Amino acid sequence: MIHPQPAPDPKGAQESRVDGKAAQEAREKGKPALLIVDDDALITDTLAFALGTDYEVLACGSRPHAVELLRQLQTPPPLALVDLGLPPAPHSPDEGFQLIADLLAHSPRMKIFVLSGQNDAANARHARALGAWEFIAKPSDPALLRRVLARALELPAADAAELVGASPALAKLKSQIAQFAASPYPVLIEGESGSGKELVAASLHRLSPRASRAYLTLNCAAISPTLVEPTLFGYVKGAFTGAATNKPGYFEDAEDGTLLLDEIGELPSRCRRSCCACWRTASTSASARRSAACRAAA
Repeated sequence: MIHPQPAPDPKGAQESRVDGKAAQEAREKGKPALLIVDDDALITDTLAFALGTDYEVLACGSRPHAVELLRQLQTPPPLALVDLGLPPAPHSPDEGFQLIADLLAHSPRMKIFVLSGQNDAANARHARALGAWEFIAKPSDPALLRRVLARALELPAADAAELVGASPALAKLKSQIAQFAASPYPVLIEGESGSGKELVAASLHRLSPRASRAYLTLNCAAISPTLVEPTLFGYVKGAFTGAATNKPGYFEDAEDGTLLLDEIGELPSRCRRSCCACWRTASTSASARRSAACRAAA
């Protein structure tokens, strides 16, 4: 079990303001793209004015429009500012939570900041659990937004970043990583939100004999409970309505590599039991043997 320590912290926009082709051309000129999703046209226009000198702003007023815009782009924007209260239920955070999951499913490297008036602690915790980088309450100072966005843009992607520092706590953590890297057994990584659990998992893979094999990450909190088992274990043709072909799951795709199950505590208990059974023993099926061959981190 590895425990990384937290680092000190140093209603009317119904269409996209910028279409996919224009955004792509702007990015080719060196301006990073920023996706803003808010149903208040005044807010999106204000943010576009305040941040437009540094970013090519793509503004949408709803989750479906944001998803449609992403599908038009050859390269997704690296940054996003999203509101939780979106139509058709602007007084509930559910549509915003679903948007976070949709964005990360389309682009796992996107750095999402929640900018919302629904700023109670439970919403902030759940947004981070889904994969948002930070929760910023409205109203927010544009200067603050510029700073946090610029800092996020400078940080490397999780799969390219390394643990940096020389404190006793970090030295102990690196020693633990080196100790467990060669082990074939599953590893449980514990730590507060933002403490670097994904970096630890990536380091475990990079230092392991599996380094040349696949390294996959799955945010368990971002998946509908009904889709968890097909996503993890795959399915065969005809298993259910709509299963037109055989499809391998994450466990099989990560054969001989590493699979990070982020926020594994959000999985239904039945699925957690299935995961444990998969790790404990390989069944007689070829698919299960391949599944059990991957190294899991959670």
